[in-house]
Parts: sequence; C-alpha cells; structure tokens
Amino acid sequence: MISVSEAKNLIDQNIKTLSPTKFPIQECCGHILAEDVFALCDIPAFQQSSMDGYAIRFEDRLNPLTLIGEMAAGTTMRLKIGKGQTTRIFTGAALPEGADTVVMQEKVTLQDGDINILDTQLIPGAHVRAIGAEIKASALAIKHGHLLNAAAIGFLAGIGISEVVVYPMPEVSIIITGKEFCPPGKTLEFGQVYESNSYTLKAALTQAGIFNIKILYAADDLKILQETLVIALQQSDAVLLTGGVSVGDYDYVALAAAQSGVRKIFHKVKQKPGKPLYFGLHTSTPIFGLPGNPSSVLSCFYNYVLPALSKMANKDYPLKKTEATLTEAYQKPSGLTHFLKGFYQDGMVKPLYAQESFRLSSFAQANCMICLNEHQENFKENEIVVILLLPE
Repeated sequence: MISVSEAKNLIDQNIKTLSPTKFPIQECCGHILAEDVFALCDIPAFQQSSMDGYAIRFEDRLNPLTLIGEMAAGTTMRLKIGKGQTTRIFTGAALPEGADTVVMQEKVTLQDGDINILDTQLIPGAHVRAIGAEIKASALAIKHGHLLNAAAIGFLAGIGISEVVVYPMPEVSIIITGKEFCPPGKTLEFGQVYESNSYTLKAALTQAGIFNIKILYAADDLKILQETLVIALQQSDAVLLTGGVSVGDYDYVALAAAQSGVRKIFHKVKQKPGKPLYFGLHTSTPIFGLPGNPSSVLSCFYNYVLPALSKMANKDYPLKKTEATLTEAYQKPSGLTHFLKGFYQDGMVKPLYAQESFRLSSFAQANCMICLNEHQENFKENEIVVILLLPE
C-alpha cells in the first residue's frame, strides 16, 4: 500500500488537461476559457439613452422645445433634431442626431407639443451612454484562464460573441459491478441491496459541472466486466468503477483492467475508508476502481477523482481545505489516514455518528470530511485538525 499523499501525487502526475474545444457560449458556463476574447465592435455602437425622457441639445435646455417624434429601443430609423427641438426617447434607444443629453421624463412639463425643462441640476451628457461605454472595438473582453460564470456568458452575448474556445468537461462512464443490486423503487429479494453508488456519483459529478455521464452495469464475471470496460474506454475521458477492487473471489476489476490494456499506477492506499482504491491509465484515460461501500465511494471521489477531473478541465480543485478545532477526542490505530464525516461550524468540527464504510446516513448530514493523519493515534478534544469542506 502507498500513503494518501503518494496516491494524490501519482494521480496528479498522470492526469492531463483535455484539449481546448470551441463551443457555443450557452454551453460554456462553468468552463475555463482557453483563449483571449476581444470585442468585435464598440458596445454600445451608438449613443444610447439610459432613461425614459427627452433627447435634447444641452444648449437649448432653458427654452421651450418642440417635440418632433420619438425614439424607442430597437428603432433603426434615424432622426435629427435642430435648434429648439426634442424627441421622446426610451431606455436603450439611440439618440437622434444632434442630441447630446437626455432629460428624465419626471423633470419636464409638456404643453401644446412643447416641453419645458425643470431640471436645474442637468449637466451635459446626462443619462447618455457613450459609444463604447461597455467596451471598445478590439479591446480585451475576457482573458484566457477565466472561469465563465453566468455574468461572463451574458457579457459575451452582449458584445456579440456566439462561441468561444474552452477546456471541455470530461465525459465520464460509471461502471457498477456486482449482481446483488436492486433498483430503488423495486422490492428487495433475499440477499439483495438497493444500488445507490450510481446515484451518488452522478449527483456528485453533476454538482461539479459534469453532465455527460454514462452508467453501465457489469455482473461479477471477468469476461463481462472486461467487455464493459472496453466500451466505457471507447466512449469516455475517464472511467469510474465501483466494487470488485478488493481481493475476494469475485473481485475482477484489476484483472479486467489489465486485460483491457490499462496500466496500473497503484492499487491500495493506506486509508480508511477506501483502502482498496485502484488507479490506472489507458493511454491518457484515467480509470478509478472505487470500493463498493457507499461511504468509501464518496470519500474516494472527493479526495482523488474530483481533483483529477478538475485538472482535466483545467479547473482548480473546487473543495476548500482548512483547519478546525475538534469538539471531542478521537482515537484510531496508526498506519492509516482516516477520513471522518464531520459537521463544521464556527471554527469547530464534530465527528458524526455512523462512520462505517457501508453507511451513508452520516455523509448525508456532513458538511466536511475530517482528515486524520496516518501516523497519529490519539486526537484530543480542542486539537486542531485538517478538514475538507464538502459542496453545499
């Protein structure tokens, strides 16, 4: 077995970022931009009103002005005002030629087709967005390496960009091994358990912004598992298997991986839960063999799989590592790193009940994992420990 730190380093050394790909911007939220993006033109491309009101020449503000028309947002007709004239104008509309200022509609009186301006604080250019106020033509809009959030997508759309080059999210296949599973909603027969690992992993992947997920099932049969793994490798950037990675008579993952051309990087880590964790490569495609117990699956996902998938998408590992004070003492044997389900609040962390690897109930209540180092046995109340904050 290798240590947790050795396992994490080996994964990091062997994971490659996926090649950048061009996508429509509506598919790019959560992706990392792989190029600098520049504005195609001035935005706005015309002088634009930021208010409902009247477009005027500032020099005419003290005199009655004759109303000669209106400019609504989206109007492509060009108007021109001369001395002593004004147009009704609405938010987002282009100013008529000759106008340089907008008066709020609340600051005028209208009588017999003329307006009188009541705004004594009016300044030149009031309520007018200048050409290029958002961005100038050819200016840098968003820099390479930026995480595209909702505002960034809207900004790109607003400056006329319809597609960009980003680092893609990995496509992931999940292989559930075993014959003891029953789908949720069905009645259990003797010896069966409900299959939950595919639901857990799909939810965790979706929460990480990965949506291209395929779920496959393979019985505890070497030939079937090997054939299923080949299919998964052909359709995915990463493959996750659950179960079949220990040393039982029906644990075929390591052998099926070897027969499929997978190069083993490591198998078994000095940790609890998740000791039988397997990691290998098929060319550059990572394969993770996760233990079958539900708590082990999620613990290994957050500690090993999610950092790898994040690197493939050129993203930072999304979970925050910090320190907290233990609310109670905890004892464990030396030689294994322990990942405990915990609840963190106001700098304090409490180990939860039900720490066994087959139990997911405490994980459902946890907001962190407590990371207890391999060599230490006794942890005292009020001792400072490292925790990993889970996604909300």
